[in-house]
Amino acid sequence: MTKIIDGNALVYCEGAFNTPNGKTAHGLVRFTERYKVLGVIDSRYAGQDAGEVLDGKKNGIPVFASFLEALDQTDGAKYFVMGLAPDGGRLPDAARADVHAAVKKRLNVDSGLHDFMYKDAELVALAKTNGVKLRDIRRTPEREELHFFSGKIEEVSCLKLAVLGTDSAVGKRTTAWIIVHGLRQAGKKAEMIGTGQTGWMQGAKYSMVMDSLINDFVSGEIEHAVHSAWKNEQPDAIVIEGQGSLMNPAYPGGFEILAAGRPDFVILQHAPRRLEYDGFPGYPIQPIREQIAAIEMISGKKVLAITLNHEDMDKADIASECAKITAETGLLCTDVLQDGPEALVSLIMQQL
Repeated sequence: MTKIIDGNALVYCEGAFNTPNGKTAHGLVRFTERYKVLGVIDSRYAGQDAGEVLDGKKNGIPVFASFLEALDQTDGAKYFVMGLAPDGGRLPDAARADVHAAVKKRLNVDSGLHDFMYKDAELVALAKTNGVKLRDIRRTPEREELHFFSGKIEEVSCLKLAVLGTDSAVGKRTTAWIIVHGLRQAGKKAEMIGTGQTGWMQGAKYSMVMDSLINDFVSGEIEHAVHSAWKNEQPDAIVIEGQGSLMNPAYPGGFEILAAGRPDFVILQHAPRRLEYDGFPGYPIQPIREQIAAIEMISGKKVLAITLNHEDMDKADIASECAKITAETGLLCTDVLQDGPEALVSLIMQQL
């Protein structure tokens, strides 16, 4: 049994579960080594199984209508975890009220939003009175703790894979974890490099939160995480979680990962039914062949495979869509969430 790092948790996701704005909750429902998730809070799905809502597979995590209902119907919660991931990372007023309620019930609070709890004097005082901790996962480390790019990435001798995407909130982190677990099940040592708050919440030992770092130190923090994972763990492979997408107008992530992480290959996550960038109507997503060409031109490395996000697709259409993408790109296309990682892991193993 996997050892839980912190303890039992309730995950708040009111109004956002099973939407792109609930991706932190989704990650925790699918997998986390940091918490044992006792339940998810979203009144729209109250009474249902979170795994079944999200992936069509029951996992025993119930969804509750409210925080107080969740607290009353579960036992031993120690953490109240913010599972929302809205554009801009702001804390909704309704969620703020539940954070205060959780502190009054003596639950520690973890939040990956940009609205930092430590700046709320009333909440800080309330936490002190009740003897609980507030953790702002996106709070930037002090500058003297940050790393500048040094070139030590060139020492890393194991296989490095970056999971990039054609959009934000498209499943890059989930695919990265599935690859890591698949490699481990195949008898290889693999490490995950988390690059966002959810990766840390899921227990990624080597991680940073890219979108809250000072720009001068983004490349250095990526390099430091990859180098530390290689030096300390001596893995066969390191998988780097991508952020945003190269041409997303609001989240043009990926450049630093390619430049500083120096991956040997890229896995590209793609949602073929998504025609415009998430949250930005009127901004069409460039065709997949253009995205592949951009990645390969910038990095000088090959896209090894395409991983499918099956949102807005019928299950019966997944295989034919993968075949279509393979015919268009000449690359393996597979839905690792639906069909498992075996085909992709087999391809990766050929590169080791």
